[in-house]
Amino acid sequence: MNNDEEAIKLMQETEYGLTASVYSTDKQRAEKILQQINAGSGYWNCCDRVSASLPWSGRKHSGIGVTLSHAGLRAFVKPKAWHFRY
Repeated sequence: MNNDEEAIKLMQETEYGLTASVYSTDKQRAEKILQQINAGSGYWNCCDRVSASLPWSGRKHSGIGVTLSHAGLRAFVKPKAWHFRY
C-alpha cells in the first residue's frame, strides 16, 4: 500500500467486518484509521486479544449479535418484572 487512504479504502471494500488491525508506532494515526473502518473490534499493534468487559461483535457478513460484556449478556437474557403485594 502506498498510503493510509489506500489501506482504508481496501479495508472498507471487504464484505466482512469482525476485526480490523492497524500496526503503527503512531497511536493517533492508528485511531484515525480505525475510526473509519466498519468492524466490530479495532486493534492497534495486535489482533489476538478479547476482553470479557468489551463487546465482541461483527459487522457486515461477519455474523450477527454480540457476545462478551454487558451487551453480550443482554443477548442471552430476557428481563422479567415481578410484582408482589403483601
